This record gives sequence, structure tokens and C-alpha cells, in this order.
Amino acid sequence: MSEDDRRVPLAHRVPDLGALELLLAVARHGSLGRAAREMGITQPAASSRVRSMERRLGVALVDRSPRGSRLTEAGALVTDWARRVIEAAEAFDAGTQALRGQRDSRLRVAASMTIAEYLLPGWLIALRTRLPDTAVSLLAGNSAAVAAHLLEGGADLGFVEGLALPDGLDGTVIGHDRLVVVTAPGHPWARRRTPLGPAELAATPLIMRERGSGTRQVLHSALAGHGGPAEPLLELASTTAVKSSAVSGAGPAVLSELAVREEVSSRRLVAVRVSGVPLDRALRAVWRRSQKPRGPGRELLGLADTGGA
Repeated sequence: MSEDDRRVPLAHRVPDLGALELLLAVARHGSLGRAAREMGITQPAASSRVRSMERRLGVALVDRSPRGSRLTEAGALVTDWARRVIEAAEAFDAGTQALRGQRDSRLRVAASMTIAEYLLPGWLIALRTRLPDTAVSLLAGNSAAVAAHLLEGGADLGFVEGLALPDGLDGTVIGHDRLVVVTAPGHPWARRRTPLGPAELAATPLIMRERGSGTRQVLHSALAGHGGPAEPLLELASTTAVKSSAVSGAGPAVLSELAVREEVSSRRLVAVRVSGVPLDRALRAVWRRSQKPRGPGRELLGLADTGGA
């Protein structure tokens, strides 16, 4: 091979796999027409592909006659080489399918606390019904931690609550949630007749989630016009801890309506009416930019977007 030939990329010197498969079919059938039918193409297309291959290689591969098509001596030799290339390609395909199978047999999910505790279990039960062989691991944390897991490659799919997409992620809204102000029945707010206004809420120390949580982000945004919320009465790292402290009478808290539904229904907590404070928020599925979930991740995304139905 000349130095000039070496400078030409291999893909420009070697026929594509489809052309090599066609040559093998001609060798099996002794007919270009039957080879074309096996490949699902027309005979003129097959003839054109063989001529193109001959031009690329610089040798005649097939002798055509009214009795059929047979390989030339060079064609027989090229066919032997082509067979090895096709076998290697089939091994390559089998290997990559095995890798996809390994990828699709596991799913790493990161979810913010409210979604992890109150929505994700139902989605995962439905996923197990559809994909019983998929192993799922769950990382629960605040919205900032979920974003970090995804950006570092530690999770395939995430779920967050908040006002906007975290930087570096793509996503879609899968539902909506509302924050509520709750307190124990013995607290003065539990007996008030008028709605709680934003100024009073902002001035009152609350039991709050840690910085980086979607709940805290929404509350800060809702009270931004009043200087933001006061310094927390308590700052806790889980929804369950905040709720337990509120139930014990430690003070009022702001939590997801999903998280306190049972306690409000049983009167262990009282939902305080609020006026002039926008506490609605979107629930989002998120993933690394330009890496939309596939396989089990796409299946879970569909379940979340339909409420698990």
C-alpha cells in the first residue's frame, strides 16, 4: 500500500457491511437476482452496488451471464475476507447488545424528598410490574443534591420540586404540588379566623428544610417581596423530621400538601389559611442535558407523567 493510500480513511477504502453481505448472498445463490431478493433490494440496485464495490476495490468480483452470476477468482478471495468481516461485525453487535442489556437491567434514580417519600414508591411498584428484571437504586436528597448526582453521572433520572430547571439539566413537568402552612392544634394560628398574610408569615420563625431543598426555594421566592422568611426556628434535613417537629408543637412549618395530607385529615396538624403567598410549584423529571432517558428510565418517566396509571 502506498503512502497516499494510507492517508485515505479506511471507511473510504473498504466496502460497507451491506455491500459485503450482498457479495456473500451472491456467493450462496449464484444469482444476483436471488441475492437482491434476500437483501430486500431491487436487482438494478444490487447490480449498482456490486459495480460500486468493484470500482472501490479496483478488481472484478462477479461474472454475469444469462445462466446466472458467479464469483471471479478475486471475488472468491474477497468473499472469504468479507465473511470474516461480517462475523466480526456480528460479534461486535452481540457485544453491544449485551452492554445495552446490562445498562437496561439497572436504573439509578435520584429524587427530592417529597417525591421520594410520597410519589416514587407507587411509580416503582408499577415499573416492577412492567420490568421485573430491572434493579432500581434510589438516592434521596434535596433538589440541589439531585442535580449534583445527575451532573456527576451518579444517576440516570432525577425528580425535583422547585421553580425552574437546575443548571445543566433538561426536564419536563410531570405534575404540580402546593405548599401549605401547618401547625399543631394548640398553636394560635390553628384558631385564627382570618388568613395569614405574607408579612406575618415572613416575620415568623418557621421549622424549615435545609438550603437547597425545593420547598425552601419556593418559600423564599414567595416571600421575596417581604424580605424573605425569617431565620428558621429549626432547620431539618428531611420532610419527615420537619413534620414530626410540627406535630410535636415545636412551631409552624411549610410543607408539601402531599406530605401532610394524613396528619391534616387526622387533626394532628392544622392547615392554616394563607392569603397573598404563591405556594404552588411544579414537579419535574430531570436528566443530563441532551441525554433523555432510555430503557427503564424512559418507562419510569412515562409512569410518572401519567401518575403511574
